[in-house]
Amino acid sequence: MTGPVPRTREEELLLARISAAAGRARLGRRLSSRTSTAYRPRTRAGLYWAVRRLSVRSHHGRSPVRTASPNARLDLYEHGMTVAVRGRIHVVRYDTTSVFRHNTAPRGSSPSGTTHIHTLTDVEQKRLVLYDEPEGGDAQAWARLVRQAVTRARLPSALAALHRGERISFGDIWLTTELVGSTRVSLPWPHVQRIGVVEGFLTVTADGRQHRLGPTVSRIPNVFVFRALVEHCRSGKAR
Repeated sequence: MTGPVPRTREEELLLARISAAAGRARLGRRLSSRTSTAYRPRTRAGLYWAVRRLSVRSHHGRSPVRTASPNARLDLYEHGMTVAVRGRIHVVRYDTTSVFRHNTAPRGSSPSGTTHIHTLTDVEQKRLVLYDEPEGGDAQAWARLVRQAVTRARLPSALAALHRGERISFGDIWLTTELVGSTRVSLPWPHVQRIGVVEGFLTVTADGRQHRLGPTVSRIPNVFVFRALVEHCRSGKAR
């Protein structure tokens, strides 16, 4: 019976750097480690072209994850995560990060063939693009855990702000205890029947009419937190 493979000197040094970075950011206890494929765009234009290139590959049936080996180590902690890529360690805190999710799939594919591309901001507000492979796997697991952790970290303070009468913004869209809206439209909660996604855009159905609420879902930060607040407001608990 063989035991665990000993770590190399390089691996030991990397783990020490990761632990030190997590300690400085007070991320708490380490929960698990994962691997992923990461890209660090230097500019907003670079971010746009990175996501576009990945989307085009997926659209033509070529998974960007399967055409590139994982190059990043992800360590998930209680209050955040670290991403070690290309010799640098990025620290992400769940209570401050903005997560953008872009879904894309080849034509005619099933939902299980969808590629998920996540963009996160680290504590320095620099963006990281992480690819999420289709049909399950390690990437889907960490992405789900991160979305849940960000929701747990952000939702209590957002609910408290709502009850103080404040407006909560998610990019171009916003909500209060009375209204949901954007630069396009604002609607009172009693009139809202449904909020969903149509052709990649966030839409709201009110009084039988459908309105495009804002930009594409992929441009809305922490849209999963927005959805949790929507359910809270629609249930009448915020009023």
